[in-house]
Amino acid sequence: MSKITVYSKPNCMQCNFTKKYLDDKGVEYSTLDVFADEEALNHIKSLGFQSLPVVEIDGEEPFNGFRPDLLAKLA
Repeated sequence: MSKITVYSKPNCMQCNFTKKYLDDKGVEYSTLDVFADEEALNHIKSLGFQSLPVVEIDGEEPFNGFRPDLLAKLA
């Protein structure tokens, strides 16, 4: 099973939708708050992202935003 990381921030609707979708489908993931973790913020910036959430999956291309079409592949 691939490791999934969701980079998010407080009060982010798309972040909450993404995490709820994964929770509802029973998909295990870890979450990092980019407001609390400067290293996580620098990491997603180095990937070229400027908006959240960013979903990073081992061996896959990371993506941002609430993307049910891509999240469905994880369930």
